[in-house]
Amino acid sequence: MLTIALLTLSNFFMTFAWYGHLRYKQAALWKVIIICWLIAFIEYCFQVPANRIGSYQFTTVQLKTIQEIISLVVFSIFSVCYLREEMRLNTLVGFCFLAAAAFFIFKH
Repeated sequence: MLTIALLTLSNFFMTFAWYGHLRYKQAALWKVIIICWLIAFIEYCFQVPANRIGSYQFTTVQLKTIQEIISLVVFSIFSVCYLREEMRLNTLVGFCFLAAAAFFIFKH
């Protein structure tokens, strides 16, 4: 559970680092880059321990799959709530296919 909590926190910060600035398109690009790098540093402070701790329980492929699924969930919430974008049916269907892929990755 600790791995998943750390990965979720990590993805929260990385989503803001990569996409949060899109609400402030008038800001100077050099300022945005510096701010994003600082946010990404915080992300790494959660990501690296999550992978280290998780490596005792999961394979690297499983860790990456967990991270990608969390990333999609965090990004979906972020894009709807923060960027005010619409969640479309085709996006949800695509996410379902990705969830099915995750199922097969964890199937022994």
